[in-house]
Amino acid sequence: MTYRGKIKNGVVVLNPPAVLPEGCEVEVALAGEQALPPTWAEVFKDLIGKAEGLPSDSSLNHDHYLYGAPKK
Repeated sequence: MTYRGKIKNGVVVLNPPAVLPEGCEVEVALAGEQALPPTWAEVFKDLIGKAEGLPSDSSLNHDHYLYGAPKK
């Protein structure tokens, strides 16, 4: 079930006739254009952890492997 409402003084105020039991858990999502853009982790979620065959220190020394900089 979806309820709509607005934020007033930092509190979510639902439009009537929303009557929810005290203490029930809810999930709040921004609607329409107000929604936040996805994080980089959300954008690249299908690629996370897919790289294979990289040196064990590649995250620390990526400049060395890409550009020939001295290793750290």
